[in-house]
Amino acid sequence: MTRIKICGITNKEDALRAADLRVDALGFIFAESPRRVEPNVVCEIVKLLPPFISTVGVFIDEDKEKVKKIVDLCSLTGLQFHGEETPVYCQGFRQKIIKSFRVKDESVIEKAAGYKVDAYLLDAYLPGIPGGTGKTLNWEIAKKVKKLGVPLILSGGLNPDNIARAISEVRPYAVDVSSGVESKEGKKDSEKLERLVKIVRKVG
Repeated sequence: MTRIKICGITNKEDALRAADLRVDALGFIFAESPRRVEPNVVCEIVKLLPPFISTVGVFIDEDKEKVKKIVDLCSLTGLQFHGEETPVYCQGFRQKIIKSFRVKDESVIEKAAGYKVDAYLLDAYLPGIPGGTGKTLNWEIAKKVKKLGVPLILSGGLNPDNIARAISEVRPYAVDVSSGVESKEGKKDSEKLERLVKIVRKVG
């Protein structure tokens, strides 16, 4: 069964709606982004969530001690590093670690292989934009990264219209969706969210 992570959660309404649909994880962005959210807001959201849903903090080249402080404050269960964090940087955390890579070409395969983390996340590459581009990536490259044997989370321009094909072609451990289920930037669309979850559960 393909897991579902809904990223860029900014408010409790979207979080609770996603939780009602039984998604597996919610992502909260603490880096510069239209979907950036303050730690105190995340703390309040996390308190409202049911058990067994993962909460992932998304950071970009942040000071390691600051990351640990936010994680402890918000009781997050996972960390996603979306910048140029080194393999050494990614060590020493108690939480599960997801390392994100923007897929420009096949050089990402060798780069990813140098990281000992709990999962790889692949996102689309656009110069100067660290994530949330709404663009899809080369799924053939994603399939090659998957052969490294580390759980693969597929991101990049996924939405209810292409999610079934993405899962069928890549067979990732999980999919990560943000802008693809939004009605406007930073606000999730309940109907799109429900449709996407139903499709993923059906395709498996």
